[in-house]
Order: sequence, then C-alpha cells, then structure tokens
Amino acid sequence: MAEDMFCVNVAHRDQLCTSMIPLDRLFLKLCLALCVVMSGAASAASAGIEAVAIPPNIVARNVPPLAQSLADRLAQYANARSASIAGWQGDAMLIITRFGQSNQLHRVAQPMGYREQLTFLPEPLGGVAIPKRGAQDKIVLNWDVGGSEFDQLFLFDVNDGSSRMVSDGKSLYAEVKWSPDETRFAYVTTERNGRNWDIHVQDLHGNVQRVLETQEGYWLPLGWSPDGKRLLVRNRVSVNESSVHELDIDTKSLTALLGADEPMSIEQAAYDERGGIYFNSDADSEFLRLNYLNPDSGVVEVISKGVDWDVAGFALSPDFSRLVYVTNENGSSRLTVLRLPSRKHVRVPALPTGVVANAVFSPDSDRLAIAINKPTAPTDIYNLDLKKGRIERWTQSEVGGLNHDSFVEPQTISFESFDGRDIPAFVYTPKTPGPHAVAILIHGGPEAQYRPFFSTTVQSLLNELNVAVIAPNVRGSRGYGKSYLKLDDGRLREDSVKDIGALLDWIDAQDAFDSARVGVVGGSYGGYMVLACMVHYGERLAAAIDTVGISNFVTFLENTQSYRQDIRRVEYGDERDPAMRAFLESISPLNHVDKMVTPLLIAQGANDPRVPVSESEQIYQALLDRDVPTWYVLAKDEGHGFAKKVNRDYDRVAKLAFLQKYLAGQE
Repeated sequence: MAEDMFCVNVAHRDQLCTSMIPLDRLFLKLCLALCVVMSGAASAASAGIEAVAIPPNIVARNVPPLAQSLADRLAQYANARSASIAGWQGDAMLIITRFGQSNQLHRVAQPMGYREQLTFLPEPLGGVAIPKRGAQDKIVLNWDVGGSEFDQLFLFDVNDGSSRMVSDGKSLYAEVKWSPDETRFAYVTTERNGRNWDIHVQDLHGNVQRVLETQEGYWLPLGWSPDGKRLLVRNRVSVNESSVHELDIDTKSLTALLGADEPMSIEQAAYDERGGIYFNSDADSEFLRLNYLNPDSGVVEVISKGVDWDVAGFALSPDFSRLVYVTNENGSSRLTVLRLPSRKHVRVPALPTGVVANAVFSPDSDRLAIAINKPTAPTDIYNLDLKKGRIERWTQSEVGGLNHDSFVEPQTISFESFDGRDIPAFVYTPKTPGPHAVAILIHGGPEAQYRPFFSTTVQSLLNELNVAVIAPNVRGSRGYGKSYLKLDDGRLREDSVKDIGALLDWIDAQDAFDSARVGVVGGSYGGYMVLACMVHYGERLAAAIDTVGISNFVTFLENTQSYRQDIRRVEYGDERDPAMRAFLESISPLNHVDKMVTPLLIAQGANDPRVPVSESEQIYQALLDRDVPTWYVLAKDEGHGFAKKVNRDYDRVAKLAFLQKYLAGQE
C-alpha cells in the first residue's frame, strides 16, 4: 500500500509540475533520503534517545528522529478538545467533538451532561444538516475520504444509527438545506462534470431533481421559502462580489434579487414568513451590514445601523419570532437578539468574551445554543434561554489536564507599514522574562482574518519554548472594511508581504523581543506568505514553517481542482493571460529559491484538492538542491491540513522540534 501511494504521488507530480525530476535522479535521492533516515535512527539509538514512532501514513523526509520526551511534553496539548454545535434534537443538543482519532457527532441531553457518541465514522465528520423543527430523527451527514474534500452525503437515522449514502461516491457535495416540511433537501454538487456547481433537490426516497444547472460561478443554496416552492441561491464571484437569486423549484426559473446591478459582497440571505429577505452585505458601506428586502415595496432597509464592523452571521428562529446576529468587532464577537417583526432589542445576559463560532435556535424558538471560543479556552456550548433571560453552560471541553492559568491572552496592537497604513495584530507574550524569540503567525485565505481563538499550538509555543507569537492581519484581511480587503488584489499582492517587513521593523524596536530569533509560520495562502518572506527577508529570519502553501501561483492555478480555478483566478489573476502569467511567475517563491536561506519545515497532505501536493514537492526539491535545511512531513491520508489525531500529533512534535532547534535555541 505504501508503494502504491508513493507511485500515485510521483505520477501526480510528474503530470502537474512544470519542472520534473528524471527517474534515475529521483531514485538516487530516494535512496539517499532512506539512508539519512536509517542513519538518523541509528544515531538516536546510539545516543540513547527514545524516538517518536512515525505514523503509518506519514512520510517524514529529512526529518531527524524526534525525541519522545518532547512528544510527552506536548501530549496534554494534543489531548485538548473542543465542542461545536450541530443543532438540536428536541430538547437535546447535537454537538461535534472528538473522543479518539477524529471528530464525531454526539448528543447532550442536559447541561454538563454525558456526551453520547452517535457516529463512529472512519473519517472525521465534515458537516451535519438537521431539520429545524419536527421529529429531527433523520439528518444528513457529510464527510470525505483522506481529506480529498469530495464530501459524500449520508441520510442518518439518529435513533438507530443506520445510514444510507445519497450521493454518487465520487463527486463533491455540500451546503445541505432542509425544506420546511422536512421531506426534501437541497444541496450543491459538481456531479455533472466535476467543474460546475449545480443545485439538486432530493427527497427521502432518493428521488433527485436537478433544479439549477450552471455554466460558471460558485453557486450555493442559502435557504427555502416558507411554502417550500422557492430557493434562495447565491453566486459568489469573489470575496467582494456576490449575487442572490430566487429559484423556482417547479419551473427552474431564476430571478435576480440582489447584487445583479452593482457589485457587493453578500454572505447570507434568508426568507422571513412574509417572503421578505434578511441578508448581510456591504452595499453602500465599508462593512457587512444586516439588511431587509421588503417583499411589498422592494425597498432595502438597513437593520444594523451605526455598527462599523462586519455582521459576520445571523439566524432566524424557526417560528420567525426572533433574529440573532453577531458582529465581529476587531476579532471579538458581540451578539444581538431582535424580536420580530418589531425588531426591538431583546435584553440578554452577558456572554463570555470571545468569538461566537455559531448560534442555533431550538425547535421551539425559545432557546439559543451558542458556541463560544475564548483565547484561553477551547470552544464550548452555552444555552441562552430567551424566555427566562439566563445563560447556562452545556459543555466543558478538556485541555489535557493543563492549568488554565498558564494560558496567555493576546494584546491588540497596530504597527505602521511601508505606506503609513496601520496594520492590526495580536501579540501573545510569555509570562517568563524576555527578550523572547518570536513566531509570526500568518493566516491563510488570503481574505481570512486572524481572530483570537484558543490554540494549543500558540499556547505550547508560549509555555514550552518561551516563544512569543504575533498574529498580524495584513492588508487583504477581512474584518476591517472592503477597502482594506482589496489592498492586496492582483498586482498589489506583494504589498501584504511588505507588511511583514514592517512588522519585523516593529519587533526590532521592542525590548521584549529578540530580533535575531524571529520565525514565520503560515498555512495555505499563509504558506505562500512564509515562502515570500523567505525570499524578501531571509537574512532576518531564523526559521520558517509552511503548511500546504503555494510555491508557484501559475502551477497552483493550473493544478488546483477544476471547480476552484475560476474563483481563485479572480483573486490572484488569470494565468492564461500572458501578461498576468509573467507577473505571477515574477512573484512566485519557487522562482527565487536562490534568495532563500532560512531553515524551513513543510507539512502537506497528499490528497489536498486546494493546494496540490505538487506545490510542496517542487519547493522541497528546489531547496534540497540548494542545501537549505528543509524538513518535510507528508501525510498520505490527509488533505488541506491534518484532521486525524495520530497525524496531527506527529506534525505538532515535528514543528515544535524544528522551532526548538532553529528558533528557540534549545537544542
């Protein structure tokens, strides 16, 4: 099996990469790598070091033996877990949490009650779609195999645990939405040709109707009309441009409602009982605002007036008597509940300060399950009783026995960049005396945002390596207005890299930090940023970690899954245009390896559909040829990141060992 998997990866790379390795040279390098591993193991044994066992689906290239003592130190961090809300089943909550290797569905019947495991899947549970009302004993689950993101749908009986696949076993399926009478569900799929996003409706007997066939764009169902005759659907062109349409199920006719005449970002939309539409958009605003499209007059009303932050999400109660929305205020969340139709504010008790990950109304509309994550505690579920006006905690996630008092909260700062613009960032400083080494944590996206979620990685760096962590939201990040979001588009791409250069200057001026020991860490687009920082600021960096990162924009755009290509071209540029292709090649780190000197660790899933494995393979090989110290952790059964605990545990130890050696100086 290992040989078969390796052959698949080599063939994949030879087909996709612009520079291929001759087979005889490849064989020689494999032999040399094997010798390095064998000699490393022998060295560890002769030195009396107990080494960590490499998991069966991990290929560790150029990674020295990892000390079991370090793994033991990190075991508590690895055993921390969290709980996310999937929905309700009557008075019980259905949550997703991990006991064992991967996330599974559990039922909690009362506050702080026993977590009854309902699914025992071979892969991590990807998502759950639960009817808002009714019996709620039939739900739809989705998961993929090996991180491929080709999620399949399963109709699952909560009462007896039986399930039936209701998809084709090979295409992508997502965004399941139940009809109001709970006899059908809509979803998006690439089933027809593997590229276009079509919307299907399926009943409980397996009868499928294709209600929308698309030729371009990224289409998703958003929700049903109260009478079950229409669907709201969204076409997302880019992070800055979406449109919402009404789809008639019987006639399959499509009527444009929002965003057809002027570009705007629309994240959510939902019908009320009158056929009006609540939606959040940045129309005529820097930020996403909550709006209402009146079905009688066609007039759009702004509901969240005077709030200069994004309305990150909202939900209507099943009986349409209440609405909850959450604003993202510089990374933290504020929750607001309105009574409908008056839209008067409902007084609610104070919630724990943190990030609201999700909020779901109970079937009777009187309670609200809220998932809250704090910088010093993993996500847990709270029940807000709207009738009684009280909040009650329902879960308490474990942190592996670690002392909560040891966890560090971040400080919010800003620093001035090359053009005078202020760049926001979160700074975590160890409680020990400095000056401290620094790990700069760069988010992906690129249109994502670092928010102060609880992170065992961050806390282990602080407490085990005495390394400070700084997480900037460079230009192009969401959460700070649409103008800020556009500042790295197209040919402005490297301006965000310059923001990291300005952060290095800021670190130089701080007595608390050691500017000679600074590293960069990032994943996905953040991985590109890490590699770009190695090109531009390599002499100022002691270490770098790239997880599933882009090394060449042209090969990335050519080789990412076909259903993703067009939407990524809008963000990065179209590589099929000769002028843009030349620009993308000019900023791609792979074409500047001669400037790279920083030790690097690469982590990659072999089945990644977003950033294909070839991106990591080619930068690893290029740096190996230049004798730049490079460790490579490849997981054969993972995709865009590591989801299985056994793989995550090894990856965690490898990264901490790497930073211990090259950044913290604790060898």
